[in-house]
Amino acid sequence: MTTGQGTTSEGANRGRGTAIGDGVSWTARWSLRLVLVSAGAVLLWVLIGALWSVVLPTLLAVILATVLWPPTAWLRAHRFPPALAAGTVLLGGIVVLAGLLTLISTSVAGSIGQIAASATSGIQAIRDWLSGPPLNLGQSQLDDYIQQATAQLQQSVSTIATSVVTGVGGVASGVVTALLTLVLAFLFVKDGPRFLPWVRTVAGDGAGGHLAEVFRRIWKTLGDFIRTQAIVSLVDSVLIGAGLLILGVPLALPLAVLTFLAGFVPIVGAIVAGALGVLVALVSNGFTTAVIVLVIIVAVQQIEGNVLQPILQSRSLGLHSAVVLLAVTGGSTLYGIAGAFLAVPVVAAAAVVVRYLGERIDERTGVTGTPDAAVPEPGPATYLDGPTPPEDAADGDPDPDPDPDTGRRPGPDDPDEVVEKPV
Repeated sequence: MTTGQGTTSEGANRGRGTAIGDGVSWTARWSLRLVLVSAGAVLLWVLIGALWSVVLPTLLAVILATVLWPPTAWLRAHRFPPALAAGTVLLGGIVVLAGLLTLISTSVAGSIGQIAASATSGIQAIRDWLSGPPLNLGQSQLDDYIQQATAQLQQSVSTIATSVVTGVGGVASGVVTALLTLVLAFLFVKDGPRFLPWVRTVAGDGAGGHLAEVFRRIWKTLGDFIRTQAIVSLVDSVLIGAGLLILGVPLALPLAVLTFLAGFVPIVGAIVAGALGVLVALVSNGFTTAVIVLVIIVAVQQIEGNVLQPILQSRSLGLHSAVVLLAVTGGSTLYGIAGAFLAVPVVAAAAVVVRYLGERIDERTGVTGTPDAAVPEPGPATYLDGPTPPEDAADGDPDPDPDPDTGRRPGPDDPDEVVEKPV
């Protein structure tokens, strides 16, 4: 009896030791894999930083191409050559943007005198308030503070000059980036339908099928992002612009246009544009009007953040508001305004890749029941896949696409396909 119990105990200990050893081995294998993946991510990060002057215009051009493609597709459907259609839409977009900038500059130039006079009155009102109770600052004290501020400004002349030179260099770099973005966007729109067939040819039937589907979903996600931000920005600009017009704030129309453009930078852009509107109202119309403008902007932002944007983004991007906020914050910290603008599209594209990998894992492990709403639909086949052959449109698909996992084309010998045979 004792011998049997000892044998059982030794077997249990041996089984426990084997389980612990298997767990340690599994942990070691996955730790090594995580180290390798992390090293690859760091190398990719360094490479992106080194090639940022190329990566930035490429990403901007892809996003711009999602905006330009729908009208380009319409022109191509009306027998426009690809190059002419892409060039026409691109030039039209440049003309519209130039018109908006001209409108803003003209309005600012026409109102600058009124704003300057209001600013002078506002500064005098501030001085009167400082000289009265409860501060009771004398005129000599105010003059001393102004002189100290002037002296500090004069001491910082060299720093300001250096910043101006740096800013000029940044403007030149921005012009080069903008030109490269426009050229790349033109090429992407003109030759876009050739892209996925080229991917399938280079990567092969198996990997090419996976890559084509991922790129198709990313393309649709980027288009949904632009459309979502355009709707949200339009609502913000209309409501805030109407409030500024009713209150008689100068530059109401330029501020509304600026709010629309700034809305494409989620969260941060609306805050900056709103702060500028409050500042203009404070300088030109006084404290009470500025407070009313602030209340209007906060109310509009609450409607956008709690009602409109969650509904639209949950349908198009599937990203939580916290993820959007963290992405914008991290992007702006690393790459400034460009990073803030590109953060959400990049994170949304990464989420598409993760979801697709999850679907493939579920298929291989036999897990089903993935909600269809969480899976982005395929993007525009006319752009990514090229024109559909007439026989495919009329008679179905006589030459079906290969299976992405096996690389094989379905045929009559496949067990899941029923083929009718003549009697």
